[in-house]
Amino acid sequence: MLIVLLASCAALLAFTYAGYPLLMAWRARRAPPPAARPEWLPPVTAVLVAHGQPQQLAAKVANLLALDYPSDRLRLRIACDGSDECDAAAARNLAGPRVTVQCFAARRGKSACLGDLLRDVDDEVVLFCDVRQRIAPEALRLLLQRLAEPDVGAVSGELMLERGDGSVGVDGYWRYEKWIRRNESASGSVPGVTGALYVARRALLPAVPAGLILDDVWIPLQIAARGARIRFAADALAWDTVAGAAHEDNRKRRTLAGNFQLLALDPGLLLPWRHPLGWRLWGHKWLRLAAPWLLLLAFAVSAVLASYGGLWTWPLLAQCAFYAAAALGALRPRGRLLCLAATFVRLNLCAARAPFDFARDPQHSHLWAGTETAARRPT
Repeated sequence: MLIVLLASCAALLAFTYAGYPLLMAWRARRAPPPAARPEWLPPVTAVLVAHGQPQQLAAKVANLLALDYPSDRLRLRIACDGSDECDAAAARNLAGPRVTVQCFAARRGKSACLGDLLRDVDDEVVLFCDVRQRIAPEALRLLLQRLAEPDVGAVSGELMLERGDGSVGVDGYWRYEKWIRRNESASGSVPGVTGALYVARRALLPAVPAGLILDDVWIPLQIAARGARIRFAADALAWDTVAGAAHEDNRKRRTLAGNFQLLALDPGLLLPWRHPLGWRLWGHKWLRLAAPWLLLLAFAVSAVLASYGGLWTWPLLAQCAFYAAAALGALRPRGRLLCLAATFVRLNLCAARAPFDFARDPQHSHLWAGTETAARRPT
């Protein structure tokens, strides 16, 4: 029984981090080549929610207005969430013929503000973005080339990380994530988008619940449930800076706890046959939430098996060596492999804390407040 239990944990972990990504890569290779991408220039409204950050907001508005897109077909709608008089005045100074600004004195959260903004949007396409990231001039055109396909309902851009005080491990993990998303897109759909940069058809957008943390997962999942595909455009770029380890951990905890919020809102997402992307949700998201507990169980079973001596000590020794390498990578971030091991353990520690974060505060007020300026990654 112990051997079966250890083998089951190892098999599930191998499928989570290697099997599912390789399966998506195999399916992507078998997919037909993409059709020619015609230029499509529909009217677009960009929606943006800000909290404070008047200088960043001004820079973001300038960035959006400078996109390589016809000026008469791109409008901006901005919501300032919980702004004081100074921030509200700075935001209103940005208003103009193409820019509409709404200021809310009380803090309401991003999803509540998004819901208000979207109710007044009547353009065919909505561009979603965040304040912090810089968008490449040609990104909107490249997103719309994919959205022009009639069966596509939303298209995510790609977030590129510029060197800041982040670690090699975070950068490596991010490249791994983007590789998976490229293959998911080529083989069908991705089960989430980059909150910093994506477009969606207005007619397919759902109502956005107030208090929602992962709007960049909820919205594409609702669009996919209506039969549309969710694509990923690797050449439509937004740029951000790698955050420090503590900042990145707070952001990751918020994201992972947000997954439990999604399951509380729609428990049927756990049934892989109920949603068009159900199996991909299991491969890319739900098994990762189980991964820290599988690792813990594998370690405990290995410790019991090691008491029998002989070859059964090797699984335990291998795990101890890996965790020692991760600890060394955390204490002295030198060497790519040590940094990757440290990042793997850190992310799984965040996943282990996620259900407790959600149980402590299902509305995520503590997580939202702690990461309001964090960079938005694909979730």
